[in-house]
Amino acid sequence: MTKPLPIAGDEATATLAILRLLLHDYHPRDFTVCLWDGSQWPADSNSARFKLVLNHPVVLQSMLRNAKTDLAISEAYIRGKLDIEGDFEAAIPVAYHLMSRRRPVSTRLMVGWKLLRMPNSRLHGPNGRQPAKPHGELHSIERDRQAVTYHYNLPNDFYALWLDQRMVYSCAYFETADDELDPAQERKLDYLCRKLRLRPGERLLDIGCGWGGLVIHAAQRYGVEALGITLSQNQAILANERIAQAGLQNRCRVEVRDYRDLNGSRSFDKLVSVGMFEHVGASRLPLYFQHAWQLLRPGGVFLNHGIARRPIDPQPTSPNFISRYVFPDGELVPVNETLRYAEEAAFEVRDVESLREHYSLTLRHWARRLELHRDQALQVADEATYRVWRLFLHGSAYAFALGLLNIYQVLLLKPDNGRSGLPLTRSDWYR
Repeated sequence: MTKPLPIAGDEATATLAILRLLLHDYHPRDFTVCLWDGSQWPADSNSARFKLVLNHPVVLQSMLRNAKTDLAISEAYIRGKLDIEGDFEAAIPVAYHLMSRRRPVSTRLMVGWKLLRMPNSRLHGPNGRQPAKPHGELHSIERDRQAVTYHYNLPNDFYALWLDQRMVYSCAYFETADDELDPAQERKLDYLCRKLRLRPGERLLDIGCGWGGLVIHAAQRYGVEALGITLSQNQAILANERIAQAGLQNRCRVEVRDYRDLNGSRSFDKLVSVGMFEHVGASRLPLYFQHAWQLLRPGGVFLNHGIARRPIDPQPTSPNFISRYVFPDGELVPVNETLRYAEEAAFEVRDVESLREHYSLTLRHWARRLELHRDQALQVADEATYRVWRLFLHGSAYAFALGLLNIYQVLLLKPDNGRSGLPLTRSDWYR
């Protein structure tokens, strides 16, 4: 006997019933659920932090039937079938709770039965930004170029809306939680230069230099000769325009180049990599550190700044939101693996510092600024792209705040016959 399709009101009733089953142990339930037909499930308190808006009957069904990763729930938001009104970051733990499989058998059976009685349909693909589909050998030079281009092929104006005036796309350095973003980013650039102990006339290589904020700062304030490399043509064009505006063409430049294309005949006094390390890939980390060793003169230092996952969390094996829509082929490794690979390349580890809280603050600044400039963002990018970055920034802020992700600055030394050339204390870093 063919199962009769429920009418629209039945779908809303079934959806609310499923949500009540799944969220009965979520406390405090400080949010309101709003459905496509106008029905609501009010928050437990009078002050809801946000509204969870389901704009289509099939949203919950799609999310629960494809809950192995965060991809289904993320795509529902990207496509506009699911909305968050209010405190977006406060909604992230609710998403984790809905995706959880650690529920009693009785609850899973009841949810499954209600899902079976709902129409079996699928959400259509998103308009605008499409998921990444890089091809070729994983972490080859060509495939890495595709992955980077996917992320940065947006107009520079999109990033300029929510980054600081230097367009530094990495963790800032805060003295207090109330600091503004621009001074915190300038403080970070100067902190990097002090950690590297840059001196006038030294040659600095910035691997993955973005829009050139660090090479410009290092050349202006510390008198170095700086080379920045990136795989993004958009970044290189704007970076070199800014270098020309600052009158620094004789002291720094940015090239579109893979770090593997630099040979050891071009030695540098100092190396730095900020926010690029996550794209190298675990299988290529030995090569990454070996190549850095070859590019660095004896007695030089290499500051590697990158995100790390916890050792207790496995590397994702299925596509997820980040790998499909933000950073294709990106891989996070625990910091102990980073240090091991660096030491195997003969580097000496001199300092390791976590900036986890700083990155959560940075991401919240970016997310707020993006939301404030939504109308301008939609003039230079599409709605799906805006939603991808809003989800990415808020979700990452939550992950760093909770300690699910971390970020480390690791200072590595290439000893010169045992001589480090480093002072006995770090007092010069904090002057």
